[in-house]
Amino acid sequence: MESSRKPRILIIDDDSAVLVSLALLLKQSGLDPHSCDDPRQALALLAAEPFDLVLQDMNFSLQTSGEEGLALLGRIRQQHPAMPVLLMTAWGSIALAVKGMQAGAANFFTKPWDNAQLVELIRATLELGQRNAASDAAADAAGDAGYAGAQPALTRAALDRQFDFSGIIGEHPALLKLLATVGQVAATRAPVLILGESGCGKELIADAIHRNSPRAAQAPVKINMGAITPSLFESEMFGHVRGAFTDAKADRKGHVAAAHGSTLFMDEIGELDRAGQVKLLRVLQDQSYLPVGASRSEQADMRVVSATNRELAEQVASGEFREDLYYRLNLITLRLPPLRERRSDIALLARHITAEVAASYGLADVSLAQSALDWLGAQPWPGNIRQLKQTLERTMLLSGKRMLAQADFVDAEQRDAAAARGSGLDVDGMTLEQVERHMIEKAMEQHQGNISRVSKTLGLSRNALYRRLERHGMGSAPGDADGGSAGAGT
Repeated sequence: MESSRKPRILIIDDDSAVLVSLALLLKQSGLDPHSCDDPRQALALLAAEPFDLVLQDMNFSLQTSGEEGLALLGRIRQQHPAMPVLLMTAWGSIALAVKGMQAGAANFFTKPWDNAQLVELIRATLELGQRNAASDAAADAAGDAGYAGAQPALTRAALDRQFDFSGIIGEHPALLKLLATVGQVAATRAPVLILGESGCGKELIADAIHRNSPRAAQAPVKINMGAITPSLFESEMFGHVRGAFTDAKADRKGHVAAAHGSTLFMDEIGELDRAGQVKLLRVLQDQSYLPVGASRSEQADMRVVSATNRELAEQVASGEFREDLYYRLNLITLRLPPLRERRSDIALLARHITAEVAASYGLADVSLAQSALDWLGAQPWPGNIRQLKQTLERTMLLSGKRMLAQADFVDAEQRDAAAARGSGLDVDGMTLEQVERHMIEKAMEQHQGNISRVSKTLGLSRNALYRRLERHGMGSAPGDADGGSAGAGT
């Protein structure tokens, strides 16, 4: 996209009022809008003229299934793979918009939209598109010796020459595409939301964003939002002044102040309760905060990166998460693929983890036979890389061998199954919800209702445990001996 011309935006919607409103907004914002109300006309325009961005509705008939929108998105992605697409939908169709993002849309916004937030989203998406185009042009120039017009393949080596992705293992195309986007957005200050299942490496992606940013000289500030109790939220996040409450014997800097000039990484953002969401929103709106007991607001220049294993858009639709906060967090959304969707990386990860574990325990080098790699590559890994690491570590310690084969992993699994049967944990025929309740009951019984010990045993924050107790109708814990925040978030 040349800087001498206005970015050209194609708006596709069958509602004339939407077309007029968006065209006016974009024109007032210094953009060059073009409109059409039919998918076939849209594809013809995209084929005939250059555009920098598409704003696309999800429905073009009385049907509200969104199939037309998904089909059009698929055609655009097929014919113009570099074209960023922003989907527009109503709150009742959030799940459909999420499906569209999984199919390759850059992001989505809802009707009715907030003008300022939408323009900010469009500009961030255009800037990312510019950076990607510049990167492609550089790759084309470097590959001039190859076939004329051939699109250079994205490789891990090329990415590693340009960015620092140390600690992130893998070469699967889905991961490489994500890393290329990470490299592009890292240089900006745009807030980033990282979505992905538990254990798939969201914190590593957050680290990579910070490490490749202009703020890399200062350490990032990391918080598990599920581990902060509501009563301490303001003090933990914003700090307090001496005398603000009984135990405030000195001024204390909060996480927001500590992140000044750096990156604030908020993990498990989906665990934050509504009251905390309101308080956090105020900070993100103008980067100002008020320490507890203070009379004057402070400023914090920080870049915000968030992560969650939940689908925040669906939480917004159900009323669990604030819409305005969601839009403050997800200017750029990154979806980290689960391990089962990049099985070609499992062997690389397994070898890396094996070397890491051997070094941490002072063991001799351990290698993996092909039968072991084949077995590892065929597993579903619902716990992703975290589960893979646990499996490798356990098997290495139990077998004591220098070469691990498939039989060693099977033996370790059988030992675990026998131990579970011996402990009375028989989950055959149980749903995930029932298994969760069963495990909480067993832990509560084992620790006589001590919430701190139960949460530590289950690997949950106290907050997360309380929410699960409420969800399962188990009430509050009797005789909770307290003992502070324990364990990692969910």
